[in-house]
Amino acid sequence: MRKVIILTLAASAVTLSGCGLGKRKSLDEFAVARNAPLVIPPDYSLTPPVAGTVTLSPEGAQSQAIEALFGGPAPRSAIESSMLDSAGRDRAALGARSIAGDNETRIVDKGATTQAIIAAPQGDGQDASAQTPQ
Repeated sequence: MRKVIILTLAASAVTLSGCGLGKRKSLDEFAVARNAPLVIPPDYSLTPPVAGTVTLSPEGAQSQAIEALFGGPAPRSAIESSMLDSAGRDRAALGARSIAGDNETRIVDKGATTQAIIAAPQGDGQDASAQTPQ
């Protein structure tokens, strides 16, 4: 019986010592390491504006920012240049994307079903059908 009481007291002491009966200070996670001061790297080519000078146009500022971020245009590889030459990059019309939706642009006739889909009124899709209207 005496051994049981001693073992019970020992187990209680070990258990309670893990709870931290004494008042401890909590650790301050910000005191563990000092923060280094903020430093701006010296290699930026963008300069702050000077009072009394003319500002850049939005296009100039954008191109200057892109140049600072990405550098100049990357050289194309031989394979990419060969593919562009085969596709006819020298024969492409300037502004081709702007004239693609023009009414004078020639298109290929895809049939009555495609025309019916394009001409269909906008709706919620409840009455959608793949049938050509008669």
